[in-house]
Amino acid sequence: QVRLVESGGGLVQTGGSQRLSCAASGRSFNSYSVGWFRQAPGKEREFVATIAWNGRSIYYADSVKGRFTVSRDNAKNTAYLQMNSLKPEDTAVYYCAATWGVGRSISGTSESTYNSWGQGTQVTVSS
Repeated sequence: QVRLVESGGGLVQTGGSQRLSCAASGRSFNSYSVGWFRQAPGKEREFVATIAWNGRSIYYADSVKGRFTVSRDNAKNTAYLQMNSLKPEDTAVYYCAATWGVGRSISGTSESTYNSWGQGTQVTVSS
């Protein structure tokens, strides 16, 4: 497993942008698929985006498609979530998660796929 630490959250105005980072410790980060999830107050945690270990498969939730971009820099052991055109309904705690991806066919949109989670970072979008 890898240890994950998110950063980059904060307060942003509607229509603004923010980039979240997910730094991984441990070896072989380039073998892990990464997912981003979020949990708004009073709601269940939901899938946001995922990127495969090799970066070749990327999926987004419909609610963020066209506004958010997931990427990774394996040389820096870091994954990113670039969020543009933010809306108040994007307000949530954002989590990154990782699971071994090489040689596996996984559902990157499912929470149960992942066995390493970060502590979360709060993103608040003001109206």
